[in-house]
Amino acid sequence: MKRAVVAIVSLGMLIGIGTVLSYPKPAVVSAIGDWTLEVVYENPQQITMKLPGEEQARRFWYIILIVTNNSTMTDAPFYPSCELVTDTFKTIQAGTDTPRAVFDAIKLRHQGRYPFLEALEDVDHKILQGQDHTRDIAIIWPDFDSKAGLVTFFLAGLSNETAVIDHPIKVDSVGIPQKVILRKTLGLEYFTGGDAKLRAQTNLTFKSKTWVMR
Repeated sequence: MKRAVVAIVSLGMLIGIGTVLSYPKPAVVSAIGDWTLEVVYENPQQITMKLPGEEQARRFWYIILIVTNNSTMTDAPFYPSCELVTDTFKTIQAGTDTPRAVFDAIKLRHQGRYPFLEALEDVDHKILQGQDHTRDIAIIWPDFDSKAGLVTFFLAGLSNETAVIDHPIKVDSVGIPQKVILRKTLGLEYFTGGDAKLRAQTNLTFKSKTWVMR
């Protein structure tokens, strides 16, 4: 999985809440030099597979993200960090324990609409400018806590806007709060239905979409 060049501490870890309502908002008017990629997305879907060498089938969730660079940048840097956070305080990084066969099955499922679908880890570190360079990206997570009633997908790396805040607890040797770097992040919230017995029939219900600093 690609990592950002700078070290980033999730604000959700600081305050112990995963909901997008808990995070600061980006600037209403972007600063000079700030850019945000244009994003269209498919609602999360699930896929269940019996993988080679495993006796039990496993469930995965994925989002297809359509990303276009309509900014002033001819080649916008792209270092995504995508997390799934539940209201039971579980966090899963995209790609965790996800064999390549899962992406292959997703690509086959959507080959009609997204013939150039890419796995998140295969996408270049830059998105070229213009519609001709739009990228269709599959972001995949293993199944999450069956007790969760609300799940949020946080997709970072779609903007270069950042903010620096003081850590609410950690300080340096002279008592000055350590700094935390936040990135402009797309947050997508969904209700799960909350019934583990009906997991195979679960369709996540959209709650909200917002940009946050995280």
